[in-house]
Amino acid sequence: MSSIDTVVGGQEQHATIRVLLISAAAALGGFLFGYDTAVINGAVDAIRGSFGLSAAATGFAVSCALLGSALGAWYAGPLADRHGRVQTMRVAAALLAISAVGAGFAFGVWDLILWRVVGGVGVGVASVIAPTYIAEVSPAHVRGRLGSLQQLAIVLGIFASLLSDAWLAGAAGGASQPLWFGLAAWRWMFLVAVVPALVYGALVFGVPESPRHLVAKGRLAEARRVLQQVLGLNDPTSLDAKLHDIEHSLRREYQPTLRDLRGPSAGLLPVVWIGILLSVFQQFVGINVIFYYSSTLWHSVGFSEADSFSITVATSIVNVLVTLVAIALVDKLGRKPLLVVGSAGMALTLALMAWCFDHATGTGAQLTLPGAWGTTALVAANAYVVFFGLSWGPMVWVLLGEMFPNRIRAIALAVAASAQWLANFLITATFPSLAEIGLTFAYGLYATFAVLSLVFVLRAVRETKGMELEAMRD
Repeated sequence: MSSIDTVVGGQEQHATIRVLLISAAAALGGFLFGYDTAVINGAVDAIRGSFGLSAAATGFAVSCALLGSALGAWYAGPLADRHGRVQTMRVAAALLAISAVGAGFAFGVWDLILWRVVGGVGVGVASVIAPTYIAEVSPAHVRGRLGSLQQLAIVLGIFASLLSDAWLAGAAGGASQPLWFGLAAWRWMFLVAVVPALVYGALVFGVPESPRHLVAKGRLAEARRVLQQVLGLNDPTSLDAKLHDIEHSLRREYQPTLRDLRGPSAGLLPVVWIGILLSVFQQFVGINVIFYYSSTLWHSVGFSEADSFSITVATSIVNVLVTLVAIALVDKLGRKPLLVVGSAGMALTLALMAWCFDHATGTGAQLTLPGAWGTTALVAANAYVVFFGLSWGPMVWVLLGEMFPNRIRAIALAVAASAQWLANFLITATFPSLAEIGLTFAYGLYATFAVLSLVFVLRAVRETKGMELEAMRD
């Protein structure tokens, strides 16, 4: 079997093709994460028109799934520790498939919100369990690249959903127009999400349980077999040493709870606060405004609906390409340097976007960007996506999957991911109202958070490149 070899702690480990395949299967949860959260982009205007929603109600309808995601992320850690990582992934797949059908056939806005929240729970579960699982089956020297598969899957999911939205709207002659069986195109935007959810559910039946979860449950023989499969450790002495390292790092005979996260820093361990703030800053820089509202945004400043969809798809392609670059760099340059570059670049490009919209004329649906300001805003928006996709997009998920000690990893990641979804909800729900105040104010606010994220990284985030998970400390 093909492999990449390294020696870590005196033990020769191999990044086998098998570990790549099972990591990719787990990361498909990220694809659904991206697809389910971004699919609303193409449906925003149609939903608002169909149900006669105000700006505030539109913001809630778009962002309600994120409340479900926070709930799912919160309970994913305990669920994963109790029933295993693989079983938890199956639950996420089922919730996402049910949500897609329910949202597609929604008969009112509150019905739609209910099914979006159900799907959000599935997304939240997937957002926690995929990076946890990938980190726990990956050799340290390629853990960053394999962990970045989560973000690659997310951006591919975003791209697929935006491309699907654009195609369905184009086929129907508009997102609110009827397509197959008399259902409006925006309903089909939700319904097609059933396909990747079912694929994900089928694939996770073929992946092994995390060796660290098996050790925690006392199932040492199974853990030994999985370690042999994913790390290529065939020497009995090396297998015993690795099992001993995992047992020593866990140091527990009980399931971790929120009490295990307590510490001297405002009631929590410092590493937990760092994880929470990484999650919050990832959202407070406003990235999901681009992916949830971009079609509406570009339409509002003078582009046609078709051109707005095309611009949004192009932006998602940029996001995919730079994520591939990040995967190539993460284990060479490290996590922290990429975060520093990303924060600085996002601060500059967001400030430029704020400046561009300061020259806009008109208000609401009549807003336009005169002269070259529209082109400049487009370039700035895509440059912003480049800096985010190179840094805070993948690096946060890599760090969250690996930075916590083994004994609290799943529960700490759940807390951090819940904070991320709540921050995402806050930014997404408030954007329509902030846009009514002024896009200059909105993007200026996000630029300020980008500057603060730079200060935070420089002062608080430590590098984890090449470290074994057993070496992570509180």
